[in-house]
Amino acid sequence: MSLTKPKKLTNKPTWWSNLKENSITVIVALALALVIRLFIAEPRYIPSESMFPTLSTGDRLVIEKVGYKFHPPNKGDIIVFQPPEMLRMIGNFEKSQAFIKRAIAKSGDTVAVKNGVVYVNDRPLIEDYIAAPPEYELIPVTVPEGQLFVMGDNRNNSNDSHIWGFLPTENVIGHAVFRFWPLERIGIV
Repeated sequence: MSLTKPKKLTNKPTWWSNLKENSITVIVALALALVIRLFIAEPRYIPSESMFPTLSTGDRLVIEKVGYKFHPPNKGDIIVFQPPEMLRMIGNFEKSQAFIKRAIAKSGDTVAVKNGVVYVNDRPLIEDYIAAPPEYELIPVTVPEGQLFVMGDNRNNSNDSHIWGFLPTENVIGHAVFRFWPLERIGIV
């Protein structure tokens, strides 16, 4: 039996190994953030009053991007989308810009607006979320296959389907699910 003192093992990290480890952590975090933003969820800013009173200018939302890969938007969903060709032509908008509106009708549905009421398939919509009843009329239109009819909750101050027509479902980016700013209005949308 030897009574020699055991050698002390020292694995002091060097500045180079610390830098390497921290760099890997930052790269992985950035890659995860990019994947999440591209495919799962992303933050968005509300630039106009077209969705008032549901959403206000300056609200910041989380947009969920996965669900619509498995099913189309539901009536009543608040969706974010790239402007369709007609909207880009009449409004001089870029394809990369995003709009936010409420899905009112899906393929095969007929939409009309008369006497301040929106009708889908000859049934009046119960819309306790709008700013005011629409002050315009819309003759009945049937939503084509692969399209949506969208409207802003601020019916009389919204550049929506009653002006530029139908929204192709492939233009949909995602579904507004959560408001994270301002703090006093934080919550599910």
